[in-house]
Amino acid sequence: MASITSAYGALLEKALKEYDESGAARKVIIQVGSATCEITAGADRVRAEFDKLIIASGRDDILLKQVGCTGRCAREPVVGVFVPGQIPAKYEQVTEEKVHSIFQSHILKGQPVTELILDKKSNRLYDHLVTICSSSQCCGDKGSALEARLLKAIEAQGVPSESVGIMHSGCMGLCDSASDPDQRVMMVFPEKVIYRFKTDAELAEIVTSQLKENTILTKYVTHTDRVLEEFFKQYGDVSFFNRQTRLTLRNSGLIDPESLTDYMLKDGYKALPWILKEKTPEWVIEEVTRSGLRGRGGGGFPTGVKWKNTTLNDDPIRYVVCNADEGDPGAFMDRSALEGDPFTIIEGMTLGGYAVGAHKGFIYVRAEYPLAIERLENAIEVTRENHLLGKNILNSGFDFDLEIRLGAGAFVCGEETALLHSIEGKRGQPRIRPPYPSQSGLWGHPTMINNVETWANIAAILLFGADWYARFGTEQSKGTKVFALAGKVKNTGLVEVPMGTSLREIIFDIGGGLEEGRTLKSVQTGGPSGGCIPASKVDTPVDYEHLKALGSIMGSGGMIVLDDEDCMVATARFFVEFTQSESCGKCVPCREGTLRMLEILDKITMGQAELADLDRLERLARLVKHTSLCGLGQSAPNPVLSALENFREEFEAHITERRCPAHKCRQLLQYSVDADKCVGCTLCARRCPVSCISGERRGVHVIDADKCIKCGECFNACKFGAVLQK
Repeated sequence: MASITSAYGALLEKALKEYDESGAARKVIIQVGSATCEITAGADRVRAEFDKLIIASGRDDILLKQVGCTGRCAREPVVGVFVPGQIPAKYEQVTEEKVHSIFQSHILKGQPVTELILDKKSNRLYDHLVTICSSSQCCGDKGSALEARLLKAIEAQGVPSESVGIMHSGCMGLCDSASDPDQRVMMVFPEKVIYRFKTDAELAEIVTSQLKENTILTKYVTHTDRVLEEFFKQYGDVSFFNRQTRLTLRNSGLIDPESLTDYMLKDGYKALPWILKEKTPEWVIEEVTRSGLRGRGGGGFPTGVKWKNTTLNDDPIRYVVCNADEGDPGAFMDRSALEGDPFTIIEGMTLGGYAVGAHKGFIYVRAEYPLAIERLENAIEVTRENHLLGKNILNSGFDFDLEIRLGAGAFVCGEETALLHSIEGKRGQPRIRPPYPSQSGLWGHPTMINNVETWANIAAILLFGADWYARFGTEQSKGTKVFALAGKVKNTGLVEVPMGTSLREIIFDIGGGLEEGRTLKSVQTGGPSGGCIPASKVDTPVDYEHLKALGSIMGSGGMIVLDDEDCMVATARFFVEFTQSESCGKCVPCREGTLRMLEILDKITMGQAELADLDRLERLARLVKHTSLCGLGQSAPNPVLSALENFREEFEAHITERRCPAHKCRQLLQYSVDADKCVGCTLCARRCPVSCISGERRGVHVIDADKCIKCGECFNACKFGAVLQK
């Protein structure tokens, strides 16, 4: 029988042969996103149009491939064009019509279509693009000093300044100011080389050789971690991406999520045979513990401790579970990971099964994620066919298999014990703990549960080492975290950053800040279980401890940016309404308490409350928090309590002044007509559903406040700004 090494070697040789035969290293590559969000935006039609043009051109040096979601949500479909020897180009909001322009100009003639390039601020094309490390964790000036030095060197060496573009990036994994504060790092395109240097003289050498003479200066060339370097080579030219540090999403947007070959060529399944051959389960658990990885599903419990606890029982039957029941409003991190890189979840779970002695695993995924389910099914089938899953994996003697279970959309099933009940075919309701699932889980056997993002980190940690992973993040919060950045921010999408990155960096450096004229009011993190952080705390590092201190939580990674036009009372009400409707009803504090909280918030938004209601609301929220059975009820009051603490004056304005400062609570709005602006067009009167607006044509109109139902139709209809809203 073949050994583990030879079995894996045969698979790798097959993958390398397939890659070599495809000629991908020498071809023009067109990448089109293929996740749910991309498809909804028209990516399938875009890919089909490219396919037609490639066939019509008769060229065999163009490779069209699908990749997972890049996370640049508002600009989808995103198309990447990679021409050997050229700076990569990412095109945004590509349509079938734009495909023809891109193909004719860029693919056939080698001229990128600058006006379509993602996040490009000008139509200038550069000969070289220099991305300099500007991580605040490495250099306090965020790269400004290095940029000044680089510009000075460019001028001194006679390099035309208009031929070089300069961008700032996040951590490239090479800066170490503690041991060498003078070293700096930058990446140069189109050569995609990373330079490491110290002095101005060394920088001048690089500028002369690389930017002036187009010759790579090998003595200063360096390499970073393969994970980071691969991502920077493809996306280091776009500010939204290069300010991130992608470990969880390391393959999303780089590989075809349906191709085992693509995954293996990015070090996929390199950890599994090595671990099965050379390492004990105890070593695996110790390495995960040393890495400092904490559960990414919300609570932040140390992953290694949970794994260890699962092995303390003598029960020979054990299970591992992936919690992919992503239910937070606006959260789509897990969906993106499953659709963009399903193999890494499967490899992580297989390694976890080996570590705790489990031979069966379950992936509990929402039925509302059909594409994620389809790609998981495909990945499971492919890994089984290649002996990476199932009986006697890689001839190691270790058996492990996976089964997908679909959730029906109940938010409460994101809670561990409710999820286990659902897998067992029971009603998805939580139970009292202890015993914890690691002691008694599925069908009474020890069960290890981690969420998608946690599992996605396992293979990388074991392959590159605990020390490598622990370099990222803070002392108590190691690694990176993926956030679904949404709300009033320019660049919405998926953002992965090292723990400890400030809210300001995420919102303004990566997210691009708010729209012109708007000011930051609050950041809501953690979804319905999180809290509202005021703008005054925007420099807070994002990690478990700091967010908890502000009355919020990391949660699964939702991050909603609110501006001065958002009402904090309405925001708190939105989340309470969600958790109240999702309460399973098993315990009285959650079932009745969230309902009573919602009733008080309704009174406030309708102008029917009194100040004493605020005290009642706060007392009730704390009662629900401390007496509910599970995490849903225990965290449901967080949005209310944090909003009361940080924005109490806004609640009081609703009650004492009967007004909503943000003009969002409909029942508190007052409408009137500015006589100086009214032209008597009658449009407002014609649009009013209750006929409460009177006035003659060409005459000033009047709104009867007693009859007005505050629908806002008059305000929306008026083209002259005559209808006032206050």
